[in-house]
Amino acid sequence: MSLAERVETATERLNTTIVDRPRAVIVVFLLVTGVFVGGLGSVQVSAGGLDSFTEGLPEQEAEDEVTENFQGPFQSDTQDTTQLIRTDSNVLTKEALVRDARLIERVADRDDLRMESASGPAPTIAQQLNPSAETPEAYRQTLERAPRSDIRQAIRELEDKSRLTGSVSNDFNPTSVSASASITTISHDFPSSFDDLTAVQTGVQRVANDMPGDIRAFGSGTTEAEIRQSMSDSLLIVMPVVILLLLFFLVVAYRDPIDVLLGLVTLVMTIIWTFGFLGYARIPFSQQMISVPVLLLAVGVDFGIHIINRYREETARGFTAVEAMREANDQLIVAFVIVTVTAVFGFGANVISTLTPIRNLGIASAVGILFTFLLFGVFLPAAKLVSDDLRTRLGVPEFNSAPIASEDSVLGRMLAFPAQVSQYAPTVIVLGLLLSGGLMGAYGSGVGTSFENEDFLPPEEIPAYLTELPESLSPGEYTITSTINLLDDKFGSSQGSTVKIYVQGNLKQDHALEALAAPNDDPPESLAVGPGGQAEARSIVTVIKSHANENEEFAALVARNDQNDNGIPDQNLEQIYDELFSSSASDRAERYLTEDYRSAQIEYRTDSDATQTEVTAGGAELADRLRFEATATGSVVVLAAVMDRIFQSAIQGLVMAVGLTAAFLVIIYGILERKPLLGVVNIFPILVAIAFLLGTMRYLNITLNALTATILSISVGVGIAYSVHTTHRFIDEYDATTGAHEAMMVTLTGTGGALFGSMLTTALGTGALALAITPILGNFGVLIGLSVTYSFLAAVIALPPAVLLWERIHQWDIDLLARLRPTIQ
Repeated sequence: MSLAERVETATERLNTTIVDRPRAVIVVFLLVTGVFVGGLGSVQVSAGGLDSFTEGLPEQEAEDEVTENFQGPFQSDTQDTTQLIRTDSNVLTKEALVRDARLIERVADRDDLRMESASGPAPTIAQQLNPSAETPEAYRQTLERAPRSDIRQAIRELEDKSRLTGSVSNDFNPTSVSASASITTISHDFPSSFDDLTAVQTGVQRVANDMPGDIRAFGSGTTEAEIRQSMSDSLLIVMPVVILLLLFFLVVAYRDPIDVLLGLVTLVMTIIWTFGFLGYARIPFSQQMISVPVLLLAVGVDFGIHIINRYREETARGFTAVEAMREANDQLIVAFVIVTVTAVFGFGANVISTLTPIRNLGIASAVGILFTFLLFGVFLPAAKLVSDDLRTRLGVPEFNSAPIASEDSVLGRMLAFPAQVSQYAPTVIVLGLLLSGGLMGAYGSGVGTSFENEDFLPPEEIPAYLTELPESLSPGEYTITSTINLLDDKFGSSQGSTVKIYVQGNLKQDHALEALAAPNDDPPESLAVGPGGQAEARSIVTVIKSHANENEEFAALVARNDQNDNGIPDQNLEQIYDELFSSSASDRAERYLTEDYRSAQIEYRTDSDATQTEVTAGGAELADRLRFEATATGSVVVLAAVMDRIFQSAIQGLVMAVGLTAAFLVIIYGILERKPLLGVVNIFPILVAIAFLLGTMRYLNITLNALTATILSISVGVGIAYSVHTTHRFIDEYDATTGAHEAMMVTLTGTGGALFGSMLTTALGTGALALAITPILGNFGVLIGLSVTYSFLAAVIALPPAVLLWERIHQWDIDLLARLRPTIQ
C-alpha cells in the first residue's frame, strides 16, 4: 500500500468514525475536556517582564555578578530591595531628612516588612554627623539634634567624596544644598523560600502613604504587581470585545442559533484544553500569552466556518445530513490536516528561540492549534450531526442554512474577479507581484528592533476611551510608568548612561592597574566623552587617585610604588589595596574591587548620542583590550543583547517556518495529488503577504520587539490556511472540470466566501488586541490583523494567476511527455 493510499485510508476511517458514531465522539471529547479542567488550577501567572527575557544571557549574568559583588549607593535592579523615591521642593532640608529617617524607623518596626538595612541621604548624612549611628532610631535622633548648619556642612563633605551620587537627583546643588528628589533604598532579609516581595513592597508603600510628602515605593515587586494587573485588565477589556466580535460573525456566518451555540461551545473547549495543558506542563501564562487565546479563538472560528459552510453546500445539493457531512469531511479533513501541520510549523518555529517567553509562546500556540484541529475538525462535525438529528426529531426549524457565498451573489462575483482577470496574463501578474513584493520586502528589511521595560508596562496616561468604560471593566490606576519616567528625569545621568566592564583575574599582579587604565586613552567613539577624546571611567584606579589626594600618607605609598610616575601604582598592589580597604575610602573601593582582589568593575560614561548598538560594540571592544577575562555589561548592553536575540529569533523563526512549510506542502501534494509544484504555488501568496507586512511595519514605525518578533512566523502559520483551503478546493474542482480557470472560479465563489468570513473574524478578533493596555499587545494586535488581511488578499489575488501559470507548466510537461513517449517506446 502506497503512502497516499495509507493517508486516504486513515482519513476515511476518521471520517467514518465521526459520521457513524458521532455520540461516542462527543462523549470522548467531553471526558478529555474534564481531564484538562483539572489542569486549570495549576496555571501559573507570570508578569513576563524584562527579567524573563534576560535569563541565561552572559551579559545579564555578568550584570548579576556585578550587582552581587560590588556595593553602591543605589542598586536599582536587585530582588531584595525597595526604593523609596521622595520628591519635594528640597529633599535635603533638616525637616525632610528627619521625615525620611522616621519613615525608615517605621518600616524597621514592622516585622512583616523584613527590613535588614537602609541606605540613602538620611542614613548617610546621619552617619557623617555621628559615625556611631547604626540604627534607624539613631539616624532620626542624630538628625533631630543636629543644627541645620552642621547638616549642610555634612552634605557638602559627602558630595566632595561622591557619597551621595545616585541617591539625590541630578539637580543637586551643593552650594544651596538642595535637590528635588532622593532615593532611600531599603534592603530586606528574605529566606530562600520567600516569594512574596510584592506584598512587602505594597506594605512599605502603605507606611509611606501615612507620611507627609510625595513618596513612592518602587521595586521588582511593585512592577510585577502592576504588570499582572495590566494583564488582568487587558484580558477583561479585550476578551469581551473578541467574544462579541466572534459572536457577531458566527451569527452572520451561521445565521442559526443552534450552530452559533455549537461554535461557542467548541471555542470554550479549545480554551479549556489549551490552558489545562499550560497548567499540566508548568508553562507560565505571561503577558505575551494573552495573544494565544485570541489567536485560537480566531483560527477556531475559521475552521468552524469552513466545515459548516461546506456541509451546507452539500445539503443544498440534495444530500442527507450524514451524506453531506461525509462529503464535507472527505473534502476538508485533508485540508484541515495540512493547515494544522503548517500552522504548527509557523507557530512552533518560535520554539527554537533562545528567549524563554518566545519559546513558551511557540509551544503554547502550536499545541493550541493541534487542539483546535481536533475540536473543530472532529468534535464539531459530530456535534453538528447530533444536533441536526435532534432538531429533526423535535421539529425545530432551520433559520438559514444557505452557504455564505454563491456564484450569483455580489460577494461571489467580487471574489471571482481576480481569477477572471488572471486568465489573460498570469505571467505578467505573477512577475508584477514578485517585483512589488520584493520592493516591499527590501524596504521592510530596515524595520527596527527594540526592547524596553516600558513595552511591558501600562502607559503613564490611560487612553480616554478606556476610562469611559463601565466600572466593572475600567482599568485600575497605574503609577509604575510615571515612576520610571521620574527616575529617568531626576536620576537619568547617574543610572542609565554607563557601560560596565566586569573584570576577573588576579588583580594583585604588578601590571593589573595599568591594564585597567590602558584602554582609556584611545576608546571607541561611543565612549570618547572625556577631554581630548579620552574615556571617562570610574574604577579602583580613580578611587586610589582620589584617596591619594585626600591622604598624604596614602599618596606617599602610591608614589613609592609608581615607577612611571603616572599616578597609577604598578607594584606592591596588595599592600595598597589593604591600606585602601582599611581607610575611610573603603566604601568607595568596594564599588569597584572585591575583597579578595580577584574581581573588579570599570564604569564608562557613554556618549548621549550613541545608539545601543554602538555603545555595546564600544564596551565589547574595551573588554577585548584588557589583559584579563572581561565582559561588557550594564543595562544598555543587556538590552542590546536581547534586541539582537529578538532579531535573530524573528529571522530564524521565519526561515524555519517557511522552509518546513514549503517542504511539507511539496511532499504532501506530491504524495496525495502527484502535483508537488502546487506546494511552491501555495507558498507564493504568503511570501508576498509577509513582504507587505514587513514594509507596513517599517512605515508605521512598529519595531520587532519581545512579542512582534513572533509575527513573521505566526503569519506563516495563520496565513497559509487561506492558500491551502483555496488550493485544496481548487484540486477537487480541477479534477472534475476541464480547466484551471473554471476550477478557480468555482473555488473562489465557494471556499472564497468561507475565507472572507474567516478573514473578517480573525482580523477583527485578533485586532481587538489593539485595545489592550500595554503597547506590546496593542502593536501585536494591529500586526496580526494586518497579516490576516494581507494573507487573504494574497490568496484571492496572487494565488489565481500563480495556479494558472502552474497549469500551463503542468500541461507543458504532459504534452512533452506525450511527444516523447513514442520516441522512448
